[in-house]
Amino acid sequence: MKTFDPQTTIELEAAVFRRLVEHLQSRTDVQNIDMMNLAGFCRNCLSTWMSDAAEAKGLELSKDDAREIVYGMPFKEWKAKYQTDAPAEKQAAFEQNRPRDH
Repeated sequence: MKTFDPQTTIELEAAVFRRLVEHLQSRTDVQNIDMMNLAGFCRNCLSTWMSDAAEAKGLELSKDDAREIVYGMPFKEWKAKYQTDAPAEKQAAFEQNRPRDH
């Protein structure tokens, strides 16, 4: 397995995260509930993880501010523009499969 020095590793990981966020911002057709049901995480999870990482470093980053970074706009705005109502079967699948550590 190829390894890099710690700083290069951090830079590569940061670039991958930025690309993931950019991709999710461009794919407004992909609903969070579908991501949760298929992959076990969604945009809100990324936001929570970012806020948690900031807190672990002694930095303040509210969940709302982290969501704005991930969504590329305030969450309420994204939700009004792009979120659709999930059918009952998707909601049931979410309740059955969602990670309990969020």
